[in-house]
Amino acid sequence: MLHLLLIAFALLCGLLMTRLMSRFRLPDVTAYLVAGVLIGPCCLGALGLGFTSFEQVEGMGLITDVALGFIAFAIGHEFRLSSLKKTGRQAIIIGILQAVIATLFVDAALIALHFLRPDLISIPAALTLGAIAAATAPAATLMVVRQYKAKGAVTDVLLPVVALDDVVGLVVFAVSFGAAQAMTNGSTQLSVLLVQPLLEIVASLLLGGIVALILTFLERFFNSNRNRNALVIMAVLTAVAVAQCSFPIGRFTVAFSPLLVCMMLGTVFCNFCPLSEELMDIADKWSAPVLTLFFVLSGAALQLDVFANLAVVAVGVLYILFRSVGKILGARWSAGLAKSDPMVRRYLGITLLPQAGVALGMCATAAKGLGADGAFVRNIVLFGVLIYEIVGPSLAKMALTKAGDIQEKSKDVLNRREAKLSAVTKPMPKRHHGR
Repeated sequence: MLHLLLIAFALLCGLLMTRLMSRFRLPDVTAYLVAGVLIGPCCLGALGLGFTSFEQVEGMGLITDVALGFIAFAIGHEFRLSSLKKTGRQAIIIGILQAVIATLFVDAALIALHFLRPDLISIPAALTLGAIAAATAPAATLMVVRQYKAKGAVTDVLLPVVALDDVVGLVVFAVSFGAAQAMTNGSTQLSVLLVQPLLEIVASLLLGGIVALILTFLERFFNSNRNRNALVIMAVLTAVAVAQCSFPIGRFTVAFSPLLVCMMLGTVFCNFCPLSEELMDIADKWSAPVLTLFFVLSGAALQLDVFANLAVVAVGVLYILFRSVGKILGARWSAGLAKSDPMVRRYLGITLLPQAGVALGMCATAAKGLGADGAFVRNIVLFGVLIYEIVGPSLAKMALTKAGDIQEKSKDVLNRREAKLSAVTKPMPKRHHGR
């Protein structure tokens, strides 16, 4: 019963916060995150109102896993071949280069800091943070695009780039973290450390493709969209569940990335199923409350005590600054190389700043493999996520608005409730009956 009450309370707080934030023209994602922070263990939870411990928040992990599955599935759906004929080349060039450039910027800044103040940060920690800098949070970006129904040159490139960004981020992390751990533990395990993440990427893509082909085959046996929608939900839940498994092969462990599995599921499904777009619209409506809960829980999971450590704050500010510059300049330079629209060159980089799920997964891996350096890396990433997730969606909205991809809501949309009420309460015209 307590879990259900907490879920209901989290939903209510998230929705009420959107009404407050709308007065400041802030996106719903920011409202959900702020609501989560307020009812989390660091604020009202400490007074017994909301989530009283981080263990309670982690107990809602099933909701988080399912939400991430639907987010990745929706982003994978953007890899429709008919659309990629226009933006595919741009997305590949920008997706790879901006991630690598962001990594190089952070690496350069933090390695320079190491030589100036070796007591603040080590080389392995600097390399690992540089790799984590490549990752972008697809969830926040997708929610901003959906909320404001963004359409245009920047949005067309943005969603494929965000999807590709996580793949590139995992590869960069494989190389950098492998080198970092080799410095810490010796070089004998370097080949294993480099191959393991690459094996995860390949296995995840294969699993997602297989589930998608099974879904496409089963879909033809159902005629109603209601049953087809249930089938889509079943496929995403299956992909998320199977992606939690792992098994050993020799010196390696075959594990899966739920994000990559569900992205591949959405990509293959949208290209093989003729009704995929219609079914995606239905799935989006079904999953909306789950996504709201996901962001409220993400806010509740943010640990504000990272601000208490001045070293973390100092390195964290440097990390945020150079990652932001790397993302913005990297997107601008790579968009110029791809001969993209001027609006893409100018505004795409700002929309790539949010960072959360994949980065947190990477820092969890670092925390296990780098000892004291790993704990330091985790705190820096938590600091960055806290700032990026609260500020990032607003910056993404601002960039998409300036690019012309977000249009102001019409008066008809804003006043549709009043229009419905007036239509219902409007008196019926009197009928005159002849004798």
